[in-house]
This record gives sequence, structure tokens and C-alpha cells, in this order.
Amino acid sequence: MPAVVSCTLKRHLSLQTRKEDKMADSVYKVIELVGSSPNSWEEAAKNAVETAGKSLRDLRIAEVSKLDMKVEDGKVTAFRARVDLSFKYGGE
Repeated sequence: MPAVVSCTLKRHLSLQTRKEDKMADSVYKVIELVGSSPNSWEEAAKNAVETAGKSLRDLRIAEVSKLDMKVEDGKVTAFRARVDLSFKYGGE
């Protein structure tokens, strides 16, 4: 293998290892949110995440864990989405 390619490959692997080490040291907190919308579950989930994003940093993963609807007089008045949201704990 030519020296330039070997050196570049070693540097890439070194950077990749450091990046993986940094990711392995990360800690994430998971919180549960409930978003609502008069229009859809998708909008309800989006509202929950975007509202949380105004006060939390480094949001990572949002997982919808439950969907339900508010019913009044036999009609759906709101869609609700329960969302588990993770964010990096203790930013740098």
C-alpha cells in the first residue's frame, strides 16, 4: 500500500475511533411529552417536539409511544400524541 494512502487511512481510522469514543461517553435523558392538535396526530407530535426544542438543547430522538383523541359530544376535538424525547444530558 502506498505511504500516502496508508497515512491517510491511519488518520481516518484514528479520527473515527476518537469520534466513536466521544459518542460512547455521551449520556442522554429521555422525557415524556404529550402534544395536541385539532388537526392530526402528526401535528400533535410535531408540536410536542418543537415546543420542547425551544427550551432544551441537543434533541436527538423522538418516539411516539401512544396516540389518543379527545372526544366531546361524540366528536373528535383533539388529537394527542405521547412522545418520548431524548436529548444530550450535560452539554459541552
